Formats: sequence, C-alpha cells, structure tokens
Amino acid sequence: MAGMNSNSIAQKIAQELQCQPQHVQAVIELLDEGSTVPFIARYRKELTGGMDDTQLRSLEQRLTYLRELEDRRATVLKAIEDQGKLTDELRAQILDVDTKARLEDLYLPYKTTRRTKATIAREAGLQPLADLLREGTDRDPAELAAEYITEGFDDAKAVLTGARSIVIEELATNADLVGSVREEFFERGYAQASVVAGKEEAGAKYRDYFDFHEPFSKLPSHRILALLRGESEGVLQVNFEPGHPDQLDEAHEYFQGRIAHLAGLEATGDAADKFRAECVRFGWRTKLAVSSAVDTRVRLKERADQAAVEVFSRNLKDLLLAAPAGQRAVLGLDPGYRNGVKCAVVDRTGKVLDTVIVYPHNGQARWEEARMILAQLAAKHSVELLAVGNGTASRETEKLSREICELITQADAAVRPQTVIVSESGASVYSASELAAEEFPDMDVSLRGAVSIARRLQDPLAELVKIDPKSIGVGQYQHDVNQTLLAQGLEAVVEDAVNSVGVDVNSASAPLLRRVAGVSSTVADNIVAYRDEHGAFASRKELLKVPRLGPKAFEQAAGFLRIQGGTDRLDSSAVHPEAYPLVHRIVESTGLDVDALIGNSAVLTSLRPADFADERFGVPTVTDVLAELDKPGRDPRPRFATATLKEGVEKVSDVTPGMILEGTVTNVAAFGAFVDIGVHQDGLVHVSAMSDRFVSDPHEIVSSGQVVKVKVMDVDVQRNRIGLSLRLNDEPGGNAPVGERPKKRPQKKQQKHNNQRAASGSMADALKRAGFGR
Repeated sequence: MAGMNSNSIAQKIAQELQCQPQHVQAVIELLDEGSTVPFIARYRKELTGGMDDTQLRSLEQRLTYLRELEDRRATVLKAIEDQGKLTDELRAQILDVDTKARLEDLYLPYKTTRRTKATIAREAGLQPLADLLREGTDRDPAELAAEYITEGFDDAKAVLTGARSIVIEELATNADLVGSVREEFFERGYAQASVVAGKEEAGAKYRDYFDFHEPFSKLPSHRILALLRGESEGVLQVNFEPGHPDQLDEAHEYFQGRIAHLAGLEATGDAADKFRAECVRFGWRTKLAVSSAVDTRVRLKERADQAAVEVFSRNLKDLLLAAPAGQRAVLGLDPGYRNGVKCAVVDRTGKVLDTVIVYPHNGQARWEEARMILAQLAAKHSVELLAVGNGTASRETEKLSREICELITQADAAVRPQTVIVSESGASVYSASELAAEEFPDMDVSLRGAVSIARRLQDPLAELVKIDPKSIGVGQYQHDVNQTLLAQGLEAVVEDAVNSVGVDVNSASAPLLRRVAGVSSTVADNIVAYRDEHGAFASRKELLKVPRLGPKAFEQAAGFLRIQGGTDRLDSSAVHPEAYPLVHRIVESTGLDVDALIGNSAVLTSLRPADFADERFGVPTVTDVLAELDKPGRDPRPRFATATLKEGVEKVSDVTPGMILEGTVTNVAAFGAFVDIGVHQDGLVHVSAMSDRFVSDPHEIVSSGQVVKVKVMDVDVQRNRIGLSLRLNDEPGGNAPVGERPKKRPQKKQQKHNNQRAASGSMADALKRAGFGR
C-alpha cells in the first residue's frame, strides 16, 4: 500500500464501499471543510453520486480509521528509525499495512518493554546457543549448554531454559506467525462457559450458559454480551479456546504443529528436536494461545458492540420517526398506584394548560373522583387525545381514560377524545433533568413526566430529542457496550432523523435546534433568544442576524430550518436558499408565479429536470427541487395509528394461548421483536415466528413503533414470559394448521433456521437473555 495519502485513502474507501473514487474524494473534501452528513446527503448529490446518510456515515467512520492508521504508522516508523533498526524491508512491510492489528504485530519486537527472561538470557550471551539449537545440531543440547554456563545461569538446565525463553519471545514477536495463528484461532475456536461453583441459584438467569460452547464465528452479539455480563457478575467462567471442548487436546496439538511449521521448528531427527518441541509447546501455551484468546475476546466484544449499536440505532430511528399525532390538545397521564396518576393538559402547540394529580387506584370513591375531575378537565380544554404512559398501573389507568372518554361523549361534547398508550421510556430522566427544570421551574418533578408523555404523542421527535438517547430504552445490553461508540452512533441517528423531517424555526425548542445540521448549542440558544426578543423569523435570511450564526452555519442549516407563513413561500420548504435562483428559472419557464406553481402536480410532473440542469445544479438537485415544489415540506413520517388493546387483558395471567391481540413493537433485536400487548410485560415474537419464509433480520419484517397483530403461542405466568407469533394461523405449541403450514425451506436455510431456533432456546430463555424489554 506504500502508505496512504488523501487520494489513496479515497481509492481504498471507494473500493470497499463500491463507490466512484471521485465521489469519495468529494465527500472527504466536504467533510474536511466542515460540512455535515445531512447537508452533504441532501444538497450535494452531484458531488457524491447520490450517497445517502447511511453510506456517508460508513464513509466517515472508515475515513477516521484510515487516518488514525496513518498517524500510528508514522509514529511506528519514527520509533523504529530512532532505534536504528528500520531496514528497507521492514519499512516496506509497514507501509503496506492496512490494519491496525497488523501494524502492531510488526511493531511488537521494537516496543520498549520491561526486561524479560529473554532479555536477561541475551545479556548473558545465550543468543548464539538459541540460534544453534533452533537451526539444528547433532551435538547433545546439554553438552552445548554447559559451554554457556555463566552468572545467573549456573547449570546446563538453566542455560537451556534461558535459550528457550529467547526462542519463545521470537515466536511471540514474529508478526507473520502471530497474525496467522491469531486468525486461525478465531476461525477454529470456541467460546466456552460454565457456572461458578455456588452461583447456580443466584445466577439462574444465566442457566443457558452453565454448560455452553459455540464457535466464535457463529456467536451472535446478544450472546457475546450475555456471556461477558455473566462473567463480570461472577456467575460464569468464560474461556476462549482453540477448539471444541471435546477435542481440546487435538486443537492444542494442531496449533503447535502449525507454529512449528510456520516458524521452521519442525522435527528433523537431530539432537535438538526435543528442545524445539518444548519451545513450540511453551510458546503456544504461555504466549500465542494467551494472546490469541485476548485478541479474540476484544474482537468479539467489538463485533458485539457494533451489532448492539446498530440494533439500538435502528430502533431509535424508528421511534424518533414514529407517526406524530400532530397539533391536537392532549391530556397526558403518568400512571402510578400509591403516588397517584400525574396529569397534564397541553394545547395544540404543546403549551401546558393545566396539571393535577388524582388517586383513582386508592378505592372506588377516589376512582369516581378522578373520573369526574379528568372528564371536566378534558372537556374544558377540548382534549382530543389521552396519552397514557405504559409503565406501572398503565392498564388500570387506560381503563380510567376510556371511562373519561365515555363521560365526555355522553355529554355531547364537540370533541370525542381517543385513548393512546404511549411509551414513557426516559420520561423520568427528562423530568429530573436540568432542561426540564429550565422549562418548568415551578412545576413539581412528577408532573413534568406527564407533560413529556403528552408532548411525545403530539411529536415524538421534538420531545425525545430532549432526552439522552441512551435513556430512551430501545437498546440491547446498552450499558455493556462501548459507551463512546454508542454515543456516536445514537447522536448520528438523532441528527439524521431531525434533519430528514425539518424543524420549524419559530416553534422549535433549543434542544431540537441543536440537532439541526450546522447548529451548535450556542447558536441554538441564540436563535431562541433572538426569537424571544424580536418575534418570529419572517425569512431564512433573517437567521443571519442571529449572533454566531455565520455563512457556513447558514449554508449547513438553512435547508432544514422551515419558516411557516413568512415572506417567501420557499422558506417553508426543503429547497435550499442557494437553489432559489433555480426555482425562479423554473417559474419563469412555466409562466406561473411561485404560489401558483407550488403543489401544481400537473405542471411540475410535465417538466424535464435535464432542461434546467447547468454547471451549478445537476439533474439530481433539479429533480429534488421539483419534487419539493410538488409537495413542499412533506413529512417523511408515517400516518398516525394506534394499537387497540383488548379489554379484560390487563396482566400476564389474563393472556391465554390462542388469543389474537393487537400491540405495538417496542424493540427489535437480532433474535426477534418485543411487542407491548398492554399487560406490563412485552411478549416476544421470535425471528422464527415472523414469517413463512426464512428471516435473517427481524427488521425486514417489523420496526419499533409499528402496530401489529399477534397470536399468543405460550404463556409462563410465574416467570412473566409471553411467546407470540406474527403468523396468525400458527397453533399454540408451534405447529401451523394442517394445510396451512409454512412453505418448506431449502435444506440449508431450514438447517440455519433450526440452528437459530435451537441456539436461542425457548421464548422464555430468549427473553431472559435479551437484556431489555420490560
């Protein structure tokens, strides 16, 4: 590779991502200039070849890795050169490296380390003996060793031990050997786990791993993280071995043979065969097996972290882009037993109108009192939706809300309200946050949660951006994964989600504005302060008057900031101000004015993008502009819909096999999806029960927030476990009705499906291992 400059990095990334090198180079230049991924994805398609935000994020991550590799390469070259040991051959090897692991392998012999046994042996002059025995000799090694007896090595045995230490260290620092053994270890090895004596009862949730083994290559992320968590909790003894537990001796022999072959230490029939065999055996057992196991642990953890972050990110994206109920007056109810139900009414804009705490679950009299109070409150403020948090006492409170709706309907109110169950994940975190205290300094902490629940029904995105993404609760082992990686992944998801929808600059909160491309926390605060002082923004151009919002920030943010009812109709659309001249050319060609052209599908669909393309605006941009003029400010989120929960099914004991219920997907994992059916415990649809075809990724079938119909397959009341199926023709027990069985899978896919099912175990066990779900 001869090292990598900007062009060669672009070439490599282009090859990996299967993109054109000039497009990758353009993205790199844009990123270096301070452009954001949302801006590049939306407004620089000509330069990028139409890469979407996911591709751009992958490119950005790979660019960071390769640049870090270049920096480390330079450091390693200098360090070895300073030692006077940098040969032309070694320089060429280092310049050809394309992974950090390989670079560290090459650097290993030159690292400044503490004095080792091998170092001491070399200082005692034993290197020639080690070389001789390694190369081969017909003389008795003990006789040879006697000639090297010196201070610290008082007899032949000690001398041979010192010579062996030298050879072992050479094996452990041989880059090619270490790399080859490490890769083969990873390909052939197994993760093994057993229960720590005396922890059987306390660690019962890990019982699937009390006698467990699985190849590294097949370990899914959730099992890797479960093993490591069980180990950290002192329940499991986890080992990373070179082979199957029933064939460990053979595995050790195999690797010793490989090392002997790769290092030239195979038996030749001379007097030093035993010495070389000992070097190989000790080198494998004390060095290479250990380092390979450590490397495997790190790689598996990195792989699991990456997969877990991807799961979390996809679920978070689905939740953020869930259908908004829109501008409707909402009564939010944060359920509770002893501490009452906290209630807050917000108007169409999210402004808090009224709050109250009622105690419906403290006896019949309090139930009637709560019913009347809330019915009057809802009628007074023309409430259209009742948002009930899905936590403790949710179903009981949902029953109360239905009675409230009935009371209002019976009173012939102008508005007939509807009850909706809303995820309250993160609401308590928001309630106690500094941001909530700033928004509602005089409001009780417990009532702030009710406000959050009400607002997140109106606009999930606008409300959820106020909460640390890690606290929203749609992740898998989220506290076990690399927190930096998790934070970066989730921040990117939030940024992409906010910018895909767009933000009304005259109503957005500072936390929402901070997620807009190019808008820093300071600029977001300044926008709000300017708006408070001068009133609503009349145009996008006025944003340039905001302190610290300079030309670069304006370029990045303007297309995502919308102004409704301003002086320019285009300011309410996703058309970037830089493309306004293009719109004016389009307008002139049609003979219509802007207002007459916007939304005029008949005219806009008849126009050819190529007719308006020029050196500045290519066909992709013109196409986007025409689409935006057709449906300005269109919201990419789906239409608002809610699950209808079955009356009388309020706790796990109410659920029986065979029931067909409606619910909302709360989390999607590698092995299936969790569905809230309104009983305080999510049920699990295993991946094998999602479709009549083989499903490799549950996200192909469902997404977080989706309303689905499911069939109850099995219930374990004692352990709070519910097994569900999306195949409504399935019979409890796992068999579909005769004549309606799933189509037979191809043999390989069927075997993969069976392995997948067997590996995950029963529904209850999968739930237990999942690390999330209520």
